[in-house]
Formats: sequence, C-alpha cells, structure tokens
Amino acid sequence: MTEIASTRADLAKLLDPARRDGAAIGFVPTMGALHDGHASLMRVARAHVADGPVVVSIFVNPLQFGAGEDLDRYPRTLEADLDVCEREGVDFVFAPSVDEVYPGGDPQVTVAPGPLADVLEGATRPGHFAGMLTVVAKLFGLVKPDVAVFGEKDYQQFALIRRMSADLCLGVDVVGAPTQREPDGLALSSRNRFLSPEQRAEAPTLSRALHAAQLAATSGVEAALEAAHVELRQAYGIDLDYLVITDPALAPLPEAPAPGTEARILVAAKLGNTRLIDNMSLTIGAPR
Repeated sequence: MTEIASTRADLAKLLDPARRDGAAIGFVPTMGALHDGHASLMRVARAHVADGPVVVSIFVNPLQFGAGEDLDRYPRTLEADLDVCEREGVDFVFAPSVDEVYPGGDPQVTVAPGPLADVLEGATRPGHFAGMLTVVAKLFGLVKPDVAVFGEKDYQQFALIRRMSADLCLGVDVVGAPTQREPDGLALSSRNRFLSPEQRAEAPTLSRALHAAQLAATSGVEAALEAAHVELRQAYGIDLDYLVITDPALAPLPEAPAPGTEARILVAAKLGNTRLIDNMSLTIGAPR
C-alpha cells in the first residue's frame, strides 16, 4: 500500500529503514495530473531498484512558472494521482505544501542552469529552468535517490537535470524514459486536456512532422526540416514556435554532419492557448 508524506520529517521517517538496509531508492518527481506517461516512469524506476522503494513526488512548483503562465490553471488531481501511484506499486508519495518546500518564501540561493536554459523553451520561458532545477535539486536532497527517472518528452528538462547531477556531483543516476503516446501519435501531456476537440484533432500533426523528418533525415538536415514543415503547413491553427535539429545533448550540429550522425529534432507550438512540445531522435545521412 502506498504511504503518503506531506512533510520533510514524515518523508525521512518513511525512507530511513531503506537507507539503513542499503536498499536502492528510485524517484519520479512530478507536478501531478498523472497519466500513463507518468506511470511508465514509475515502472522504469521499479526496474532499476527492484525491491527498493520507489518514491513519487507531487508538487506544483511555483518557482518555474513565469508571469502570465498557467500556475493557477495547472491541474491538481491528488486523489486520482494517488490511485495511479497505488496501481503502479509506488511505495511512497511525497506531496508537500509550498511552505514545506520553500520555508520562508522563495529561496535566496537557486541553481543557475547555464547557457542551455536560454534557448528553445528557455527563450520563451525565462527563469523556468532555474526554478525547475532548483526544486529538483531540493527534492534530490530530501529523497536522496540512487536513480531518478524523467520522461524524454520534456527533453530539454531531462538534458539539464542530467547535466546538473553530473556537474554538481549529486550522485543521482538520471535516467530518461521514452515518450508515451496516444494511438494517433500525440505525446501524452497533462496539458492535452486543455485542447478543444478541434485542436485535439490537429495536435498529432506535431508527431507526424517529426516522423516525416526521421524518414527524410537520410538525405540530410535540410531535407528533414523541410519534410517536417510540409506536414506542419497542412494543419490548421498550429502556431509554430520552433522546429530545430540539434545533437543529442542539444548542442549545434556540425555544419556538415558525417553520415550516421545521431541527432534530435524538437518542436514547440501553440494550439489556441495550449503550448505543446515534442521531440524524436533521428540519424542524419545514410550510415556507411
């Protein structure tokens, strides 16, 4: 049965026996509104720690929402979230209040995410990644996990967290889990519920565009981008923010990538007031 902690002291009490026994601890940080994508992260965490405890945090982090963003609108569905955790065999849920995570208000010391936070999502959401990394660092300090699992749908977030753990020697193995999708290809997201029926019908265009790029990438970067744009131009009401191809660490590709170069294509767009992101891996050129 899943046990719930709402305070730091309660969390420590739940985890102390595992720490004394030397059991590996798996961790899945979330902001709630859990869906099958989150459930897949819990299963990956379980596979990594076997009989060790899996911890899921449910916390809507105000520090990563900018002015005019949807903090108040973000769905809060704790009872349903606990059902998902129970079904997936999660041992402990940490569901703290804002005051519990940030006693005394906003922290005076935060994590500086570096230049990667200024591009892609960071260019549109200044301060977002500093707030996100700060809360993840705090949660790592509270849970002290051996393994933490993040979905690859939020690929820039995943890349930054993995870099933070390595650069700051946090001792956490940051594992990426594949994006989970609806049958029509739309990446699972808590924000999909905000799409109107008409917008929901158009939303799978993003994944179709990425698949088209994957197929065309054997002919090079420009061919892959053009194939994706062809798909996007066929949709109605998609306001494209960016469509880029980078290396797997989100650094620029060489000007003339060698055949067989691994890369990542990332897209962000708005349908009405709802912002969607997606990404896929691809291989540039036909390998020799």
